[in-house]
Amino acid sequence: ADYLDNGNNKMAIQQADKLLKKHKDLHCAKVLKAIGLQRTGKQDEAYALAQEVAALEPTDDNSLQALTILYREMHRPELVTKLYEAAVKKVPNSEEYHSHLFMAYARVGEYKKMQQAGMALYKIVPKNPYYFWSVMSLIMQSISAQDENLSKTMFLPLAERMVEKMVKEDKIEAEAEVELYYMILERLEKYKEALDVVRGKLGEKLTSELQSRENKCMAMYKKLHRWPECNALARRLLLKNSDDWQFYITYFDSVFQLIDESWTPPAEEEHSLEGEVHCSIEQAVNFIEERITEESKSSRPLRGPYLARLELIRRLRHRGCNDEYKLGDPEELMFQYFKKFGDKPCCFTDLKVFVDLLPPSQYTKFIRQLLDVIPLVAAAENEVALPGDIKALQQHLCVVQLSRLLGIYHAMEKKQKLAVVRELMLRYRHGLEFGKSCLKTELQFSDYYCLLAVHLLLDLWLEGEEAAVWQCLTLLEEGLSHSPSNAQFKLLLIRIYCRLGAFEPVSELYSSLDAKHIQHDTIGYLLTRYAGSLGHYAAASQSCNFALRFFHSNQKDTSEYIIQAYKYGAFEKIPEFIAFRNRLNSSLHFAQVRTERMLLDLLLEANISTSLEESIKSMSLSPEEDDIPWKDLRDNRDLTVLFSWDPKDRDISEEHRKLSLEEETLWLRIRSLTLRLVSGLPTLAHTIQPKNSEKTAENGVSSKIDTIRALLQQLEAAVDSGKKFLEQKIQYPVLGPPPTRMAGFFSNGSCQCQTSLFYLVSDIYELDTNGLEDSAEIQERIGNSFKSLVERLTDLFNKCKGDLIEVRDGTLKTHPNLLENLVFFVETISIALWVSSYCDSVLRPFKSNLQKKKKKKKESSVAMPPVFTHFLDYVTELQTLTSNVIDHIKGLEIILTALKLEELSLKDTLLLQEEKKFTKTVQGKVQSSYHHSVQEIGELLKKRLDTIKKLKI
Repeated sequence: ADYLDNGNNKMAIQQADKLLKKHKDLHCAKVLKAIGLQRTGKQDEAYALAQEVAALEPTDDNSLQALTILYREMHRPELVTKLYEAAVKKVPNSEEYHSHLFMAYARVGEYKKMQQAGMALYKIVPKNPYYFWSVMSLIMQSISAQDENLSKTMFLPLAERMVEKMVKEDKIEAEAEVELYYMILERLEKYKEALDVVRGKLGEKLTSELQSRENKCMAMYKKLHRWPECNALARRLLLKNSDDWQFYITYFDSVFQLIDESWTPPAEEEHSLEGEVHCSIEQAVNFIEERITEESKSSRPLRGPYLARLELIRRLRHRGCNDEYKLGDPEELMFQYFKKFGDKPCCFTDLKVFVDLLPPSQYTKFIRQLLDVIPLVAAAENEVALPGDIKALQQHLCVVQLSRLLGIYHAMEKKQKLAVVRELMLRYRHGLEFGKSCLKTELQFSDYYCLLAVHLLLDLWLEGEEAAVWQCLTLLEEGLSHSPSNAQFKLLLIRIYCRLGAFEPVSELYSSLDAKHIQHDTIGYLLTRYAGSLGHYAAASQSCNFALRFFHSNQKDTSEYIIQAYKYGAFEKIPEFIAFRNRLNSSLHFAQVRTERMLLDLLLEANISTSLEESIKSMSLSPEEDDIPWKDLRDNRDLTVLFSWDPKDRDISEEHRKLSLEEETLWLRIRSLTLRLVSGLPTLAHTIQPKNSEKTAENGVSSKIDTIRALLQQLEAAVDSGKKFLEQKIQYPVLGPPPTRMAGFFSNGSCQCQTSLFYLVSDIYELDTNGLEDSAEIQERIGNSFKSLVERLTDLFNKCKGDLIEVRDGTLKTHPNLLENLVFFVETISIALWVSSYCDSVLRPFKSNLQKKKKKKKESSVAMPPVFTHFLDYVTELQTLTSNVIDHIKGLEIILTALKLEELSLKDTLLLQEEKKFTKTVQGKVQSSYHHSVQEIGELLKKRLDTIKKLKI
């Protein structure tokens, strides 16, 4: 066992063998040996050994624990349940084995059996947790039941009765048990009863979370529309803590609900269960003013009351009430707020919510008013006034962010914008003085100046100023050198490098972000969208692996979380874990990465290092199966991960999200169908006896071609939907979701090529079933397909021609679309070769039959059917075309190596000396990345060329 712990698996196997020689039937030694075998890649032997021991139904703890470890490593948790089922039968009173059995069921989600195991445990040892394990398993059955009715009429009522029994017998001990009761009542929509539980004696147990009882009461009052109680409770909690924002929201919601219902308090008795109720605008206004007066006496400044006043103004204005004047002028109030909190980084995000209370004509005046109260000092007459300390710097930064948000910078001319960029960078570099003592992991105080300058330059770039994008990269790289852990710099660099078609620097940037856990799903798209499409195949494989490793381990990890939740009685977390797992399993990104990963593997290996058939088999792919949950796809991407200070009309909207999801799904459908069509090729080959076509139907092969033809129709439909979608010509914001590769796929002709290749498969199949004799028409059709395919592929190649990086008027311009076209070319030619090897497998037997006939008849002139010449010409042309592309790529490599970027003086003489060195770095990175892409593409094409040479019949 020590050897296994230290990872020395071979020694462990040897030691186990020694033991087994002495003691033939030592179960535990056998299992430990099996673990060693499993870890050295001998899965089958390990499984056989384990089953040998399991068949004897061991009951000793060591063997059971060891087998559990082994099965977990084999990803076969269902075998653990069988193991403990047998152990429990032999040792029926063991509390330990029963609880292991319960946990084994929990791992595989057998809720019904968990319920029974929980009750069996309670009978042996009447401890409360076991009883409630059983109750929770009933709730899980209700959650997982497909039939809503069943869960409301059977599982939940049964769970409720089980808890009521314990309540009647006064056996409720722990907070978790009350939580569980509340959960059942809430799911049964018995809100009144749930409220009574929380407010009653049982509710006293709810102590672990702050305000747990109050929050639960509030939730029930809302469900029951008991606005008086909502209002009174919120009022009471705000008196206790006037900084708790969620209760202001509830307070306002309930006041306006009561006004709309024209509710009046009863004359005699209490207003409500929770005390006094406010039901008029007067009362609300006074209440907020009182909170502000109170705040002025408090020891530390509280933001809540001041923001609540602005919130109330906004709501009154929204309702068209004229009472807002009682609270003051929003512009003045925001100015006062800035004076009080402007030196806090949160000041901008607080005010951002309320800027629409300002009339646009006042924007410039408002910003000027704020600037006037910041203590800035100018060293000389014409110089920029700079802050003297961090507080003043924060205040100034807040104003700059507000200027961007109010669109003041957007309205400027190019010259003004450049001047602002200069000023912001000056302020950025000056601000670095305040952060000299910062650790590497801390951000510099002035980092946002640099980011805002880059945003302005991005505006200029989108308006057609080519040099601006290089300046963006230069400033970001400079920023990163001073603040090496600033994620915003890295994310923005990733986006811009990708837009320019340079993937190489991105891998390093992404790995330095150190994305954890769920982030592989939320921001992984930044990496996986571009790696493959820019020709960095090795990096693409790696980035897919990162993501897939996370998704696959999520399955296993979630089971562990659920088990911990049972152990510690955190019942309300269990449904959350299940929902989390489902959300990840139906993640759009997960489906995309799975599909692209398989296509990539085929592209790099099929018919190069292994045959297409073996590759497909190793991925257990089949054309009939579709494992993507189309109806439930969840878009878990975080599209706002990049900071943006843009006004609402320029920022990413809900509409953009919807459209992006639609586009991603359409593209995924096209890719997934392509993959399934390719996986169908090996199923067609060599199973046919062409002589008598009755047999073919029995062989089930005809159904294979039907599958292919059905998939082809689906592909046509998906392509049509994709084209319709693109007709809308949607432009996402520059920092919004990146568009898919769909537009390029259609415009460069890859789509037409790939579809016609799959149609060709259908024709070749027909030739195969009909034989050569009476198939002149099919042969001609195939001949024409070959011709038009070569034309289309040549067209596609022509769209790849041109310089990848060119120097124009002293500025660099990259052409990432040429690179993407090249990548599509490689993919399309690979599909063409897989289809050709299918043609080859059909035509070879025909040819050898003809040659036999020739020998029998001893005639020299058995006419060769035209399809052979067509095929030979086609293969020869493919070979020539591929050689031409390889030569073209060699040419590109030479040009890229010879490109002397140093000599480029960026026209903008505003570049300072220190910026120049970063410009050099940036351009070097882009050049090297393109060089790398071209090399990888060239290498792959050479391997493909070798496979073409083998196709000569």
